[in-house]
Amino acid sequence: MVFIKAIVRKPNINFAAGVTSVSWEQKPDYELICKQHKTYVETLSSLGLEMVVLDPEPDFPDSYFIEDTAVMLAQTAMVTRPGDDSRLGETEKTAPTLKKFRELEFIREPGLLDGGDVMLVEKHFFIGLSKRTNKEGALQLGEAAGRQGFTWSTLPVIKALHLKSGVNYIGQDTLLMFEEYASRPEFNEYNKILIEKDEKPAANTLLINDNLLTPKGFPKTKKKLESFGTPVIELDISEVIKMDGGLSCLSLRF
Repeated sequence: MVFIKAIVRKPNINFAAGVTSVSWEQKPDYELICKQHKTYVETLSSLGLEMVVLDPEPDFPDSYFIEDTAVMLAQTAMVTRPGDDSRLGETEKTAPTLKKFRELEFIREPGLLDGGDVMLVEKHFFIGLSKRTNKEGALQLGEAAGRQGFTWSTLPVIKALHLKSGVNYIGQDTLLMFEEYASRPEFNEYNKILIEKDEKPAANTLLINDNLLTPKGFPKTKKKLESFGTPVIELDISEVIKMDGGLSCLSLRF
Protein backbone atom coordinates (compact mmCIF):
# COMPACT_ATOMS: atom_id res chain seq x y z
CA MET A 1 0.00 0.00 0.00
CA VAL A 2 1.26 3.45 -0.93
CA PHE A 3 0.38 6.19 1.55
CA ILE A 4 -0.15 9.69 0.20
CA LYS A 5 -1.42 11.56 3.25
CA ALA A 6 -1.16 11.47 7.03
CA ILE A 7 -2.95 13.34 9.80
CA VAL A 8 -1.04 14.10 12.99
CA ARG A 9 -1.71 16.15 16.09
CA LYS A 10 0.94 18.03 18.04
CA PRO A 11 1.45 16.97 21.69
CA ASN A 12 0.01 19.13 24.47
CA ILE A 13 2.12 20.68 27.18
CA ASN A 14 0.26 18.38 29.63
CA PHE A 15 0.90 15.20 27.60
CA ALA A 16 2.50 13.52 30.62
CA ALA A 17 -0.93 13.52 32.32
CA GLY A 18 -2.10 10.92 29.81
CA VAL A 19 -2.85 7.28 30.55
CA THR A 20 0.22 5.05 30.87
CA SER A 21 1.37 1.91 32.64
CA VAL A 22 5.07 2.76 32.31
CA SER A 23 7.13 3.47 35.43
CA TRP A 24 9.38 6.43 34.67
CA GLU A 25 12.98 6.83 35.69
CA GLN A 26 12.72 10.35 34.30
CA LYS A 27 9.52 12.34 33.84
CA PRO A 28 8.43 12.83 30.20
CA ASP A 29 9.89 15.99 28.70
CA TYR A 30 7.57 18.30 26.72
CA GLU A 31 10.28 20.10 24.74
CA LEU A 32 11.84 16.78 23.78
CA ILE A 33 8.59 15.17 22.63
CA CYS A 34 7.86 18.23 20.50
CA LYS A 35 11.28 17.85 18.87
CA GLN A 36 10.72 14.11 18.33
CA HIS A 37 7.24 14.70 16.92
CA LYS A 38 8.59 17.33 14.50
CA THR A 39 11.20 14.86 13.23
CA TYR A 40 8.48 12.23 12.81
CA VAL A 41 6.40 14.62 10.70
CA GLU A 42 9.42 15.61 8.61
CA THR A 43 10.27 11.94 8.03
CA LEU A 44 6.79 11.04 6.78
CA SER A 45 6.89 14.09 4.53
CA SER A 46 10.26 12.99 3.11
CA LEU A 47 8.68 9.63 2.23
CA GLY A 48 6.09 11.33 0.04
CA LEU A 49 3.18 11.91 2.42
CA GLU A 50 1.24 15.16 2.46
CA MET A 51 1.04 16.03 6.14
CA VAL A 52 -2.02 17.49 7.88
CA VAL A 53 -0.79 18.82 11.22
CA LEU A 54 -3.46 19.59 13.81
CA ASP A 55 -3.02 21.83 16.82
CA PRO A 56 -2.74 20.40 20.34
CA GLU A 57 -5.91 19.68 22.32
CA PRO A 58 -5.16 20.77 25.89
CA ASP A 59 -8.24 19.02 27.31
CA PHE A 60 -7.02 15.65 26.03
CA PRO A 61 -3.44 14.76 27.05
CA ASP A 62 -3.40 11.63 24.86
CA SER A 63 -4.84 13.26 21.75
CA TYR A 64 -1.52 13.24 19.86
CA PHE A 65 -2.03 9.45 19.72
CA ILE A 66 -4.39 10.23 16.87
CA GLU A 67 -4.38 6.72 15.38
CA ASP A 68 -6.71 5.56 18.15
CA THR A 69 -9.49 7.90 16.98
CA ALA A 70 -10.20 6.41 13.55
CA VAL A 71 -9.59 3.55 11.13
CA MET A 72 -9.20 4.48 7.47
CA LEU A 73 -11.13 2.18 5.13
CA ALA A 74 -11.29 2.26 1.33
CA GLN A 75 -14.23 4.67 1.02
CA THR A 76 -14.96 5.74 4.60
CA ALA A 77 -13.28 6.59 7.87
CA MET A 78 -14.53 4.66 10.89
CA VAL A 79 -14.54 7.05 13.83
CA THR A 80 -13.77 4.95 16.88
CA ARG A 81 -15.12 4.89 20.41
CA PRO A 82 -11.98 4.78 22.60
CA GLY A 83 -11.91 2.29 25.43
CA ASP A 84 -10.62 4.67 28.08
CA ASP A 85 -13.24 7.15 29.29
CA SER A 86 -10.74 10.00 29.41
CA ARG A 87 -10.29 9.76 25.64
CA LEU A 88 -13.92 9.62 24.48
CA GLY A 89 -13.99 13.30 23.45
CA GLU A 90 -10.96 13.01 21.20
CA THR A 91 -12.98 11.65 18.29
CA GLU A 92 -15.08 14.81 18.12
CA LYS A 93 -11.87 16.79 17.60
CA THR A 94 -10.61 14.50 14.82
CA ALA A 95 -13.88 13.98 12.90
CA PRO A 96 -14.06 17.40 11.16
CA THR A 97 -10.64 16.85 9.58
CA LEU A 98 -11.46 13.28 8.58
CA LYS A 99 -14.62 14.50 6.88
CA LYS A 100 -12.50 16.44 4.39
CA PHE A 101 -11.16 13.15 3.03
CA ARG A 102 -13.74 10.42 3.71
CA GLU A 103 -17.39 9.86 4.48
CA LEU A 104 -17.66 9.03 8.17
CA GLU A 105 -18.96 5.99 10.00
CA PHE A 106 -19.06 5.65 13.78
CA ILE A 107 -18.57 2.92 16.33
CA ARG A 108 -21.75 2.92 18.39
CA GLU A 109 -22.31 2.04 22.05
CA PRO A 110 -21.72 -0.55 23.50
CA GLY A 111 -18.88 -0.96 21.03
CA LEU A 112 -15.38 0.12 22.04
CA LEU A 113 -12.50 0.40 19.60
CA ASP A 114 -9.00 1.89 19.66
CA GLY A 115 -7.24 2.23 16.32
CA GLY A 116 -4.07 0.83 17.88
CA ASP A 117 -5.82 -2.54 18.05
CA VAL A 118 -6.35 -2.67 14.28
CA MET A 119 -3.67 -4.07 11.96
CA LEU A 120 -4.20 -4.14 8.20
CA VAL A 121 -2.28 -6.82 6.30
CA GLU A 122 -2.91 -6.36 2.57
CA LYS A 123 -6.75 -6.70 2.45
CA HIS A 124 -7.27 -8.33 5.85
CA PHE A 125 -7.93 -6.55 9.13
CA PHE A 126 -6.70 -8.20 12.32
CA ILE A 127 -8.62 -6.67 15.22
CA GLY A 128 -7.21 -7.14 18.72
CA LEU A 129 -9.56 -7.64 21.65
CA SER A 130 -8.05 -5.73 24.54
CA LYS A 131 -8.92 -3.54 27.51
CA ARG A 132 -9.65 -0.82 24.94
CA THR A 133 -11.43 -2.78 22.19
CA ASN A 134 -14.37 -5.16 22.75
CA LYS A 135 -16.20 -7.69 20.58
CA GLU A 136 -18.99 -5.25 19.74
CA GLY A 137 -16.54 -2.64 18.47
CA ALA A 138 -14.62 -5.23 16.47
CA LEU A 139 -17.86 -6.50 14.89
CA GLN A 140 -18.94 -3.02 13.83
CA LEU A 141 -15.57 -2.32 12.23
CA GLY A 142 -15.46 -5.75 10.63
CA GLU A 143 -18.90 -5.37 9.07
CA ALA A 144 -17.97 -1.95 7.66
CA ALA A 145 -14.67 -3.31 6.32
CA GLY A 146 -16.47 -6.27 4.75
CA ARG A 147 -18.76 -3.96 2.82
CA GLN A 148 -15.67 -2.35 1.29
CA GLY A 149 -13.93 -5.52 0.16
CA PHE A 150 -11.83 -6.41 3.19
CA THR A 151 -11.79 -9.55 5.28
CA TRP A 152 -11.32 -9.49 9.03
CA SER A 153 -10.78 -11.56 12.15
CA THR A 154 -10.23 -11.02 15.86
CA LEU A 155 -7.60 -12.27 18.30
CA PRO A 156 -6.69 -11.53 21.91
CA VAL A 157 -4.09 -8.89 22.71
CA ILE A 158 -1.25 -10.49 24.67
CA LYS A 159 0.97 -8.68 27.20
CA ALA A 160 0.49 -5.28 25.57
CA LEU A 161 -1.83 -2.29 25.59
CA HIS A 162 -2.79 -2.61 21.93
CA LEU A 163 -2.41 -5.24 19.21
CA LYS A 164 0.13 -3.14 17.33
CA SER A 165 2.17 -2.75 20.50
CA GLY A 166 3.11 -6.40 19.99
CA VAL A 167 2.80 -7.28 16.29
CA ASN A 168 3.12 -5.33 13.04
CA TYR A 169 3.19 -6.09 9.33
CA ILE A 170 6.48 -5.11 7.68
CA GLY A 171 5.77 -6.32 4.15
CA GLN A 172 6.77 -9.41 2.14
CA ASP A 173 4.32 -11.61 4.07
CA THR A 174 6.29 -10.96 7.26
CA LEU A 175 5.24 -9.94 10.77
CA LEU A 176 7.47 -8.40 13.43
CA MET A 177 6.15 -9.63 16.78
CA PHE A 178 6.48 -10.50 20.42
CA GLU A 179 7.40 -14.15 20.91
CA GLU A 180 4.02 -14.64 22.60
CA TYR A 181 2.26 -14.19 19.25
CA ALA A 182 4.42 -16.65 17.32
CA SER A 183 2.20 -19.67 17.96
CA ARG A 184 -1.08 -17.91 17.24
CA PRO A 185 -2.94 -19.85 14.49
CA GLU A 186 -4.05 -16.56 12.91
CA PHE A 187 -0.44 -15.95 11.89
CA ASN A 188 0.50 -19.43 10.64
CA GLU A 189 0.81 -18.36 7.01
CA TYR A 190 3.22 -15.50 7.68
CA ASN A 191 6.96 -15.29 8.09
CA LYS A 192 7.92 -14.04 11.54
CA ILE A 193 10.68 -11.93 13.02
CA LEU A 194 10.66 -12.15 16.81
CA ILE A 195 11.37 -9.31 19.19
CA GLU A 196 13.75 -9.91 22.10
CA LYS A 197 12.15 -9.48 25.53
CA ASP A 198 14.37 -6.49 26.35
CA GLU A 199 13.42 -4.65 23.12
CA LYS A 200 9.63 -4.88 23.18
CA PRO A 201 8.94 -1.25 22.17
CA ALA A 202 10.62 -2.01 18.83
CA ALA A 203 7.71 -4.26 17.86
CA ASN A 204 5.86 -1.10 16.86
CA THR A 205 7.79 -0.65 13.64
CA LEU A 206 5.97 1.10 10.83
CA LEU A 207 6.02 0.24 7.11
CA ILE A 208 5.75 3.45 5.09
CA ASN A 209 6.17 3.43 1.31
CA ASP A 210 8.81 0.69 1.22
CA ASN A 211 10.68 1.97 4.26
CA LEU A 212 10.64 0.71 7.83
CA LEU A 213 10.45 3.29 10.60
CA THR A 214 11.68 1.78 13.84
CA PRO A 215 12.26 3.22 17.32
CA LYS A 216 15.84 4.22 18.08
CA GLY A 217 17.75 2.38 20.78
CA PHE A 218 16.98 -1.26 20.00
CA PRO A 219 20.08 -2.59 18.22
CA LYS A 220 19.07 -6.27 18.06
CA THR A 221 15.83 -5.44 16.31
CA LYS A 222 17.56 -2.98 14.01
CA LYS A 223 20.04 -5.67 12.94
CA LYS A 224 17.21 -8.11 12.17
CA LEU A 225 15.36 -5.47 10.15
CA GLU A 226 18.46 -4.53 8.18
CA SER A 227 18.90 -8.22 7.28
CA PHE A 228 15.29 -8.20 6.03
CA GLY A 229 16.33 -5.94 3.18
CA THR A 230 13.90 -3.01 3.43
CA PRO A 231 15.51 0.39 4.17
CA VAL A 232 15.40 1.15 7.90
CA ILE A 233 14.97 4.61 9.43
CA GLU A 234 15.49 4.96 13.18
CA LEU A 235 13.48 7.59 15.04
CA ASP A 236 13.97 8.64 18.64
CA ILE A 237 10.57 8.42 20.38
CA SER A 238 11.74 8.00 23.96
CA GLU A 239 9.04 10.32 25.35
CA VAL A 240 6.30 8.59 23.38
CA ILE A 241 7.38 5.19 24.74
CA LYS A 242 7.12 6.57 28.27
CA MET A 243 3.41 7.09 27.56
CA ASP A 244 2.78 3.52 26.26
CA GLY A 245 2.91 4.77 22.69
CA GLY A 246 4.76 3.97 19.49
CA LEU A 247 5.37 5.12 15.94
CA SER A 248 2.04 3.97 14.53
CA CYS A 249 0.09 5.80 17.27
CA LEU A 250 1.22 9.20 16.06
CA SER A 251 -0.55 9.36 12.71
CA LEU A 252 -3.52 8.34 10.59
CA ARG A 253 -2.11 7.25 7.25
CA PHE A 254 -4.04 6.80 4.01
